[in-house]
Amino acid sequence: MTQPTAASAVWLTQEAYDRLVDEVKHLKGPARAEISRRIAESRDEGDLRENGGYHAAREEQSKTEARIAQLEDMLSRAQVGETPPNNGVVEAGMEVTVKFADDSDTETFLLGAREMLALDDNVDVGVYSPQSPMGSAILGKKPGERATFTAPNGKNISVEIVAAKPFTA
Repeated sequence: MTQPTAASAVWLTQEAYDRLVDEVKHLKGPARAEISRRIAESRDEGDLRENGGYHAAREEQSKTEARIAQLEDMLSRAQVGETPPNNGVVEAGMEVTVKFADDSDTETFLLGAREMLALDDNVDVGVYSPQSPMGSAILGKKPGERATFTAPNGKNISVEIVAAKPFTA
């Protein structure tokens, strides 16, 4: 198995990695079995052209298979690490607050992967990849330091690091 490149790696804590492995096991086992059962029951009802239950189960099956493929790809590229130290240095796994240079607005977000958030958490936080333009520009910075990056629209944006602490869901 080849190691993922820095650009394709997905940084996850051990807890997030384990949660995703459990989700794949559930989707491949009990979830697939339940969907197959519902498809078979709906098929036994007769005419499939007008069978809403059959079509809903097939759509759910398609979504489940897509999620399995997404998770397996992500897990194959995962870089599993410990929660970063609380030293104020921006790195993957941190909750970062930045202030935009052109106004006084701040934005707080997780620098990592959306999958670090538990599905049952009611966490309303944005997520930036460490490989994104802003993510790569702020890596290694400390509060008070500035970084400039080029947004996808070609505009240069400057931010100041206000705070960086380990993310906890």
